[in-house]
Amino acid sequence: MRKYKNGGQLETVVCNCCGKKIIVSEGVAREGVISVNHTWDFFSEKDGEIHHFDLCEDCYDAMIQEFKIPVEVEEQLEYL
Repeated sequence: MRKYKNGGQLETVVCNCCGKKIIVSEGVAREGVISVNHTWDFFSEKDGEIHHFDLCEDCYDAMIQEFKIPVEVEEQLEYL
């Protein structure tokens, strides 16, 4: 869950799974966090809904451990 200040700067990030508050400094999350923004389409029971959530790195790791097919991981070669 994300909250923004007036002007659009990131103020708060909270893990939707465990409730952990992610450290945010100067509008940037300072801990590992994954943000999901998904628009459901015609062939789902959620057609027309947009879902937003954030997971801390620990909750993400726990979630993907349950996958039958592992997450595909590649190394990022350049950092901005």
